[in-house]
Amino acid sequence: MPNITNKQCRKAVTARSKIYDAECSGLYVSLSPTAPPTFSLKYTCPITKERLTHWLGVYQEPERGVDYWRKEAWKLKVKINAGEDIAQSARQARKLQAKRSGITVDQIIDERIAWISELVPKGRDKDGIKIKMGPRKKDWANMASHLNRFVRPRLGKRIASEVTKHDIAQLQADILAGTLIIKKGKTTKKGSISSARHMRKAVSGLFNWAAEAGRDYVQTSPCVNLPPLDAEPPRKRKLNPDEIRILWHGLERPDITIDRRICLAIKFALASMLRSLELLHIHRDELGRNGLNSELPLVVIPEERVKAGREIHQPLSDLAVEIAKEALGNYPWLFAGRWGTEPLNRKAMACALRGTKKKVGGKMVTKTMGLCELLGLKPFTPHDLRRTAASLMGNIKVPRSTISLCLDHTIKSDDHGAVSAVTGLHYDQDPRIGEKREALQRLADELRRIIAEPAEAQEEMRQAA
Repeated sequence: MPNITNKQCRKAVTARSKIYDAECSGLYVSLSPTAPPTFSLKYTCPITKERLTHWLGVYQEPERGVDYWRKEAWKLKVKINAGEDIAQSARQARKLQAKRSGITVDQIIDERIAWISELVPKGRDKDGIKIKMGPRKKDWANMASHLNRFVRPRLGKRIASEVTKHDIAQLQADILAGTLIIKKGKTTKKGSISSARHMRKAVSGLFNWAAEAGRDYVQTSPCVNLPPLDAEPPRKRKLNPDEIRILWHGLERPDITIDRRICLAIKFALASMLRSLELLHIHRDELGRNGLNSELPLVVIPEERVKAGREIHQPLSDLAVEIAKEALGNYPWLFAGRWGTEPLNRKAMACALRGTKKKVGGKMVTKTMGLCELLGLKPFTPHDLRRTAASLMGNIKVPRSTISLCLDHTIKSDDHGAVSAVTGLHYDQDPRIGEKREALQRLADELRRIIAEPAEAQEEMRQAA
C-alpha cells in the first residue's frame, strides 16, 4: 500500500473513493467528484475499545497538503496511545470555543439554512447516467421561512447555549396568543396551532443539528418537555354544485379583472386535482412528445415539485385539455407569468381568491377584492378545490383507492384489505394511468353536467351574500 500523494489529491475523480496511507496507519483521504479531498483517521478508542473515525480537515495546498495532515494524524495517535479519548477532547474544545465566541442563535440559523440548501447528489436521471443535484433538504425554503419568521425575531440575539426549554415554551405560547411580532407591526394569527407546530419543528431541527457531534454549538437541545399542542381541526371546506357553477361561470364574466391565466389555472386545478405548485409550474416539455394533441394526453410532474417526492403521471381529461390549450398558447409554461418568461407564482391563485388588504388607521381594509368576494362565495383556498374534486368523485361512486391515486396519496387499503406502506414505496411502481384516466374523465363529465345545469340558485346565493 503506497503513501498518499499530493498528486492523487489534485487529480479529478469521477466516483467517490478512499486512499489509505502506508506510513501512518489509519490515515486516509476521501476523494469525491463534488467535494474537495478530506482527511480522516481511523483509530481504536482506548477507553471504549470501539473502532472510530476522526475527521481531520480539508486538503488545501500548499499550507495543508498531505505532509501537514500526516503530521496532525501522528499527533493524535500519540494522544491515543497515551489513553486519551480524542473525540471527547475535541467536543470539549468546540464547546469552549463556542462559549468563548458566544455563538448566537442568529449565527446558527444562518449556518443551518446554508447547510440545508446546499446542493448535493440526489440520485441519477431516468437513464441512470447523469447525477442529479438538489438541496440537502427538499423543503429547505419552508424551514428557512419558519426560522426567520418565528425563531429569529425572539431568540436571534441570544447565546445559543443559554436558550432553555422555557424560552421555547414561551415562544410557543406567544404564537398561540397572537403576540409574537414577525414583521414590523405584524403579529402571528391568534390561536394558530399550525404556526406553533411549524415553529416547533423548525427550532427542534435547528438545535438537534447544532448539538450533533462535529458541531457541538449546544450540549443538548432545549426542545424537550414542551407543552403539548391541541390537535388541529380538520379542514372540511368544499364547494357544492351551486358554488361550482357560480365559480365556473363567474370566471368567464367580462367584469372580472383577474388575470385570465389565473382564472384558467383555478379551473384546471378543479379538473386535474393537482396541487398549486404542481400545476402552476407545468412546462411544455412535461406534456409529452405530442403535447396536448396526444390521443392520451398526460402531464408528468417531476419529483422536485411533488410533496411526497415522487414523480406524478397525471392523465388529462378532455375538459383539462380544453382549459390547458387556451392557457398554453405559444409560451413555454402552461400558466405563464406576466412576461411569459417564467410561470405564475405559486401563490397566484390563493391571492386571486382572497384579494389583498392594507392597514389603514390600525384596521385592515380591502385593497383589491378577491374572486370569492366578487362572486359572493364563502371563502375557500386552492387546496379546497382538490377536496371538492375528490368529493365529486366519491359522489359518482369512484372507489376511494382510485381517488387516492388521483390525489397522489399513499394507499393504505383497497378492496382486498390493508396495504403495506413499503409496497407502494419500494415495490409497486405502476402509476395506474388507466385507472386515473377513467376516474378523471368521469370527474370532467360530472363537472360539465353541473356547469350546464340552470343557474337558478346563482341569484339566490348572490342575494344571500
